[in-house]
Amino acid sequence: MAGSQDMFDAIVMADERFRGEGYQEGYEEGSSLGIIEGRQYGTLHGAKIGSEIGCYQGFAFAWKCLLHSCATEKDSRKMKVLDSLIGMIQKFPYDDPTYDKLHEDLDKIRGKFKQFCSLLNVQPDFKISAEGSGLSF
Repeated sequence: MAGSQDMFDAIVMADERFRGEGYQEGYEEGSSLGIIEGRQYGTLHGAKIGSEIGCYQGFAFAWKCLLHSCATEKDSRKMKVLDSLIGMIQKFPYDDPTYDKLHEDLDKIRGKFKQFCSLLNVQPDFKISAEGSGLSF
């Protein structure tokens, strides 16, 4: 009778056992796929941010050379804003993805860039596409 009771318990508990095993296998597979997907998303998003910051930096350095060569009294405000923008870009934490104020700092850089463009009377159009990124006017 004890043998038949064990067999009966095995049949009744099979559903619970298979559900538990399936859950564990699914959890392990989902975790590994989540890590892969997260890494791909992080790489793509980081490349977009890096491309955007790089365009701002190139724009700022070019204008620094232009304004420095023909500096007038009215260009002093532009130079102050430009130096502030360059300082913000240089302090940006490129190598720390866990930096908790990353998006705040990025928004501040975008705002300073827009302020500088306003002082120059240019309308920038930053685009990220499959062919690459670019800044046009």
